[in-house]
Amino acid sequence: MEQAGDSGRPRRTLQSVADAVGLSVNTVSRALNDKSGVSEKTRRLIKAEAERIGYVPNVHARSLVLGLRKTIGVILTDLANPFFNDLVSEIENQAIAAGYTLLLLLSDEDPERERTAVNTALSAGVDGIIGVPVQGPTNPWSAVVNAHIPLVLVARELPGFQVDLYSTDNVAGRRMTTETVLRSGAKDIVLIEEDLKISTVAHRIEGFRSAVEAEGLRFHPDQVSMVPSRRTRRGASLWRGEDAYRVARDLLETGRTPDAFLAGNDYFALGLYAALRERRIRVPEDVLVIGWGDYPFSRFLDPPLTTLRLPAVETARRATSRLLALIDGSATAEVVEQYLAPELVHRASTNH
Repeated sequence: MEQAGDSGRPRRTLQSVADAVGLSVNTVSRALNDKSGVSEKTRRLIKAEAERIGYVPNVHARSLVLGLRKTIGVILTDLANPFFNDLVSEIENQAIAAGYTLLLLLSDEDPERERTAVNTALSAGVDGIIGVPVQGPTNPWSAVVNAHIPLVLVARELPGFQVDLYSTDNVAGRRMTTETVLRSGAKDIVLIEEDLKISTVAHRIEGFRSAVEAEGLRFHPDQVSMVPSRRTRRGASLWRGEDAYRVARDLLETGRTPDAFLAGNDYFALGLYAALRERRIRVPEDVLVIGWGDYPFSRFLDPPLTTLRLPAVETARRATSRLLALIDGSATAEVVEQYLAPELVHRASTNH
C-alpha cells in the first residue's frame, strides 16, 4: 500500500520500487544507496524504475531533526538578478506568514546543477517547490511531478510541460518600450539582449519585432545585438556592464548611430552609457535609451534611466499562494498560466 504525505498525495516507497522490479526491498535499498552486492545492470534498472514511478527517500525523521518540516523549496538560476532577489524575499514573507520555511537552492544557469538542486529538494522532503527553470537540454522538473510534489514555475516557461506558471509579460513589456521610442520619432532602433536561449529573451525579441512591424517598418536582424551569455563563463555571474559596453562600442565604431537603444537589463544600460559618452553621443538629445528591470541605481544615472519595472513582488505572491493551495489541497485542478504586466517608468533618458 502506498503511504500518503501530509497533504494526502501518494508517496512511493522502497516497497513500491521492489514490487515494480520484482526484487527484495534490501536489494533495492542497496542499489539506490550505491552499496556493494548489486550488479551494475541491476542498479541501473532499479534507479530507472525509481525515477519513473517518482520514488524519493522517506526523510521525515531527518527533516524533523534539521527543522525542515513544513518547507517550501525555491530553486533559482541565480541571485545576481535583482528580480530574483525581490522574488525570493516576498516568497519568504508569504511562506513565513503561512508557517513554512524556505530551502533555497541555486542552479547557476547550469543544467547539471539544476538537476542536483531538484534532487536535493526532493530528498529534503519539501512540501512543494517554486522554481525558475534553466531551460537546458533536459527537464529535471518532471521528477517533481512524478513524485507528486506540488510545483509552480516562475519567470520562464517549459513548453509542453503542464504545470502552473507565473511570469512577466515580456512580449507586452518589450512592445511597450519599443512603442515609446517609436512615438518619439525613432526609426533605427537597436535591442541589446543576452545571448541566452530562454523564453524570456525570445519573448522580448518577439515584442520588439511586432512593435516595429506594426509601425510599418521592416525588421532587420542587425537591430538585435547579443551580449555573450553568462553561461559561457564558470557560473552565472552578475551581468556586467562591460559586456554591453563592448557590444555597443563595436556597433558605434562602424559609424552607425541608432536613434534609440533598448537594453535587455539596466546593467547593460550602464555599459551602453559609457560607450555613448566615449563618442560624445548625448542621451537623450542624440539617442534615446530605455532599460529593463528598474534596478536601484537606475534613477541615479546621468541622465536618469527610463526603464521597465517588473512585477516581482506580485509574481511571488501569486506563485506562493498557488503553491500553498496545491499543498493543502484547496487549489483548482486546472493548470494556471499567468503573465503579469510590467510598468514603464519614464525618466530623462527618453525626454527631449
